[in-house]
Amino acid sequence: MTDISSYKFACVIARMLDKKFAKDISILNITNVSILSDYFVICSAETSTQVRAITGYVREQIKNMYNRIPAGEENDQKNRWNLLDYGDVIIHVLHAEERQFYAIEKFWNHAFIVEESDWKKESEDVADKLA
Repeated sequence: MTDISSYKFACVIARMLDKKFAKDISILNITNVSILSDYFVICSAETSTQVRAITGYVREQIKNMYNRIPAGEENDQKNRWNLLDYGDVIIHVLHAEERQFYAIEKFWNHAFIVEESDWKKESEDVADKLA
């Protein structure tokens, strides 16, 4: 496994999501709020097919680039909310309606939000390596 900080890993994942046209990408630093993980990376998709495709793409890219597989993976039967748990980073890919309904960012409102310009800058070096 390539040694990578959880911050860098979250930023690279956000870049992967962006490459696959995920919507409303958000990174929450939850280190001071929870012991669950260091970061949540959250995004929306317009259809269940997109939710499934984005999740599969990210899983494969992480496996190929960092030789990591998720410690846990959850999804509902209709692919409206998929979750990939890498321990230090947990990825939530939600259908836009579920994202609005569950409002994860509001629940974790004490978390620090990583700005888009920051995660794009941090992940610049991998942009051309993504399939």
